[in-house]
Amino acid sequence: MWSRRQGRLRPTVCAVEELRRRRREQEAALRKARREQQLVSKRLLREDAPEEAGEGCVAAILGEAEELCLYTLGNLIVESEAVRRQLLPQGIVPALAACIQSPHVAVLEALGYALSQLLQAKEAPEKIIPPASASSSILASTLPQHMLQMLQPGPKLNPGVAVEFAWCLHYIICSQVSNPLLIGHGALSTLGLLLLDLAGAVQRTEDAGLELLACPVLRCLSNLLTEAAVETVGGQMQLRDERVVAALFILLQFFFQKQPSLLPEGLWLLNNLTANSPSFCTSLLSLDLIKSLLQLLPVSNVVSVMVLTVLCNVAEKGPAYCQRLWPGPLLPALLHTLAFSDTEVVGQSLELLHLLFLYQPEAVQVFLQQSGLQALERHQEEAQLQDRVYALQQTALQW
Repeated sequence: MWSRRQGRLRPTVCAVEELRRRRREQEAALRKARREQQLVSKRLLREDAPEEAGEGCVAAILGEAEELCLYTLGNLIVESEAVRRQLLPQGIVPALAACIQSPHVAVLEALGYALSQLLQAKEAPEKIIPPASASSSILASTLPQHMLQMLQPGPKLNPGVAVEFAWCLHYIICSQVSNPLLIGHGALSTLGLLLLDLAGAVQRTEDAGLELLACPVLRCLSNLLTEAAVETVGGQMQLRDERVVAALFILLQFFFQKQPSLLPEGLWLLNNLTANSPSFCTSLLSLDLIKSLLQLLPVSNVVSVMVLTVLCNVAEKGPAYCQRLWPGPLLPALLHTLAFSDTEVVGQSLELLHLLFLYQPEAVQVFLQQSGLQALERHQEEAQLQDRVYALQQTALQW
């Protein structure tokens, strides 16, 4: 029998590592360019700036010296556990928390980079993130609240800063140390609003950099939705809006055209939204998005399985939902996926058929009229699929 699957996404689980590697290379080049530009600007300031502008010049120079120290610190943190052991008792976390008050965008972006390196350390879940470890703890500081502020949509949102702090938030969430605390701080609401903002942005521009922010945002939402605390603190209520589903599909279409490797990220979020929520399944149907979902099936076997899993989430909600699914474009799509050689794709197709036959008996007759039995016969000798194929064959023959 099919069962709903809410899945967690770990930092290494997706085909975006190449994307992140390129992002780091771009950042390194940008940092080099910034350093060169800053050296020039400092020299010009020293030579040409009038004395009455001294205070402003000093503030700018201090801010730049600070964009540089943080990047250096981030590089040291990621390269050496010994360095991290020395920095933690010396109060690196409170120091970083103080830096987040800086008015300089470059400082905030560098802070996000340094913090993300610290949060990726193997000892982070035990020694750096938990609130129990006093001054060396991220969650005991004001950093989580400030991170969420950096992700608030609006005119003050800076894409570079937001990308870094979204990844920081992702690493904290993946540690599973105290996600209810983040949910209580309104993380779901903030991320949901940012998702809407990103969907609006991709409709206005073809900027290829948008996916850099979309990826960690989608991962954060997906993983937070697996927490039992979501229902306890009203987390689902923070996202109970069909605009979230519409925004997610805008992003899926953007990924489909520009960055197919990110489709699994969006589909995992859709899976976790629909797994336990009839209201999100209703939104999927009322917005007439099933056809758009089925268009993603040819992308890859991984995407196909995830699309079919979402459809199973909808069908599992009962007869009223199956009635709206069938037949439409779903029947030819299922006949197509049953011809796949991938066992997992075929297996998920069989599970969806089982649910449709269970809640929508008329689907059996339509399936038989479209040579459905022949499609099932192709897999009756496959050990992993035999039982499900046989059960569906018997149901069809009884009709």
